[in-house]
Amino acid sequence: MATHEADVAVVGGGIAGIAHAYIAARAGKSVVLFERNEKAAGASIRNFGLLWPIGQPHGPMLAMALRSREIWREALTASRIPFFDTGSLHVTYRDDEEAVAREFADKAPDLGYRCSWIGPEDTLRRAPGVVPAGLRGALWSDAEMTVDPRRTVARLPEWLAAEFGVLLRYGHPVRSIAFPVVRTVTESWEAGRVVVCSGDDFETLYPEHHRDSAICRCKLQMMRTAPQPGNWRLGPALAGGLTLRFYPSFRICQSLEAYRRRIGVENPLYDRWGIHVMASQTPDSEVTIGDSHEYGNHIDVFNRDEIDAAILGYLRGFLTLPNPRPAERWYGVYAKHPEKPFVRFEPEAGVTVVTALGGAGMTLSFGLAEDTWLASR
Repeated sequence: MATHEADVAVVGGGIAGIAHAYIAARAGKSVVLFERNEKAAGASIRNFGLLWPIGQPHGPMLAMALRSREIWREALTASRIPFFDTGSLHVTYRDDEEAVAREFADKAPDLGYRCSWIGPEDTLRRAPGVVPAGLRGALWSDAEMTVDPRRTVARLPEWLAAEFGVLLRYGHPVRSIAFPVVRTVTESWEAGRVVVCSGDDFETLYPEHHRDSAICRCKLQMMRTAPQPGNWRLGPALAGGLTLRFYPSFRICQSLEAYRRRIGVENPLYDRWGIHVMASQTPDSEVTIGDSHEYGNHIDVFNRDEIDAAILGYLRGFLTLPNPRPAERWYGVYAKHPEKPFVRFEPEAGVTVVTALGGAGMTLSFGLAEDTWLASR
């Protein structure tokens, strides 16, 4: 078996691997990118396609998300892959939802968030599909972006190959790493640096390091409609009040606990399955809807109808779609640490493992990749 050479070997063709390959290639490194499947099929294509800085806690993670957004724009503009500067709206219909959103809008700008409270008229002007009856107003943020994850994750590697000469080894599962050698079934590579971004497959290459890591899996259920008719557009990415209790950024709000208690009493199903409801729209006008969260290392391959019904029922309370019927349903799986926003470690000199971005892969990957290379200098 002949041995090939590259400055950098990246294992994993999802968005985290693509981001690490991009940052290295942009810096002038020769890069080989391995993906076990013929195309990426994991969490990176099974999500909303949202870059969601507003969900990150203030401080280093918000800064990383905003930096990631800058690099995303750079890569998407250069590659001519469609994206939308949609911003986002958290719409409110109850006193306690409004209280949380208003409190966040009052506190968050001083912490680096680009957001404000807007009234019902402004909300409907930005997003005419929002249900007007009972609408109190919304938390508006201009920082969020939307891509089609399927199209983007498929096309970015092709662009990396054409623009920077990144060597793509899709359909080449890596079976072992003994730095500096990376081996697949058919090839052997020597690399000056190896980065492993294998997503929820966190046992295969370094099982002894993951055994006691506390990393687990999270399963989420999602749906997508057919293209909406005519030129109908969703506008900003939308989130209902349930989302205020999901993302760590909103923990700065003292009013949050009362809202969470009410939801737990009135709708325990939402807590049982980790349901919060969001909607985004692709360039082809489909609307992506979700989601739920089931944690543990055993993933049930069967979806639950009650979860989809709860998501769609809640969605109808704040959004009217011309064509609301789901055309596709799926589940995604990502890796998550119970306390850390991501896990990064060196199992041996020259090798860095980056995993467990906890559902924030689209939001954080490019900023995290830049940080990985800066940390290695």
